[in-house]
Amino acid sequence: TAFLHGDLEEEILMKQPEGFEVPGKEHYVCRLRKSLHGLKQSPRQWYKRFDSFMVSHGFDRNSYDCCVYHSKLDNGSMIYLLLYVDDML
Repeated sequence: TAFLHGDLEEEILMKQPEGFEVPGKEHYVCRLRKSLHGLKQSPRQWYKRFDSFMVSHGFDRNSYDCCVYHSKLDNGSMIYLLLYVDDML
């Protein structure tokens, strides 16, 4: 479900899914507003949304690896978040 939360920047149209065609409007297409798992754009859109969330919550992106985030707490402790595909450590 991670890919279902990415907003699309382009206009993407797809034919109506099999079994969900509207009678009399079989030639109509659907305009996607959110990314789907099968789209090539889905992983990138998901990462962009994740990245903006982490940065807005005070984490810094590592300059050598864009999948490593870190934040320093007031007491000097560090928090590291490692992103691997769609899992976090």
